Amino acid sequence: MSVIHNELDYINALAASDPAALAAQSEARYKNIIALAAEKALGKHAGGAGRTILLAGPSSSGKTTTALRLAQALGARGVQTHRVSLDDFYYENTHMPLLPDGTPDIESVYALDLPLLRATLRCLEETGRADVPHFCFKEGKRTRWDPLTTGPNDLLVLEGLHALNPEITQMAPQALKIYINVSSRIYDGKGGIVLNKRSLRLVRRILRDSQFRGTGAAETIGMWPGVTAGEDRYLSPCKKSADVRVNTIHIYEPCVFAGRVLPLLEEIQTDAPAGRQAGQLAKALRRFAPLPDKIVPKDSLLREFLG
Repeated sequence: MSVIHNELDYINALAASDPAALAAQSEARYKNIIALAAEKALGKHAGGAGRTILLAGPSSSGKTTTALRLAQALGARGVQTHRVSLDDFYYENTHMPLLPDGTPDIESVYALDLPLLRATLRCLEETGRADVPHFCFKEGKRTRWDPLTTGPNDLLVLEGLHALNPEITQMAPQALKIYINVSSRIYDGKGGIVLNKRSLRLVRRILRDSQFRGTGAAETIGMWPGVTAGEDRYLSPCKKSADVRVNTIHIYEPCVFAGRVLPLLEEIQTDAPAGRQAGQLAKALRRFAPLPDKIVPKDSLLREFLG
């Protein structure tokens, strides 16, 4: 596997001299990891170890795109693969579990309609057909049901924050388990951290939320401690069970995201509750040489956040 050159000076130098090579390097590394994961899945499937792949990762780690690229890689190898998102199995707002302060605990595995998920997987296993819900986050409810039909030799990729939780893994005990995350920091020339792993994901989430979920940067930053606390509580204890790990960092992403995210951060007043963290993120992003969106391939994981 290729080395990740996650140093600020390297990133900025290549962004200035050969930005296409910088982007291509990141994209090739990610595609190679997907290819290896696909081969691992095929090996397990050929051994009769089940038809399900469980893919988990924290917020804005790139679960949706990774599940899609894995399905495409398996399809190119002759195995029809279907994707199902655990996000579509969220309870509607009126049925969410609550935190002690009375707010919805959306990070809990019990925010998912586990009986519905169990019934859906059983139906697919027994009949090869099920109706899968589609959950709209802006409306906080299921807005439609889509029919899913699977063949006897097809694979299913089930992705979501809780895909490795025992509540889920017991539904597919022979599944291949994959854990994805941003697993590298970006350093300066003196070994100091410019952007840590969670900050990289927060930048991704600010961009995604502003475009696709109708949420402003201040609100996203305000929710972030609860999001990461939920990850620590519900995901981190489960990741050790993974058969495969995927690092989704693309080292040129801060260069591309800065142009979109900086204006959102700069709208936040310094004395606002999110002001301090917004200022820190903005200061870090200004250190990266800016690159235009057009340098990002249409099939890149980064498009999950850029659109």
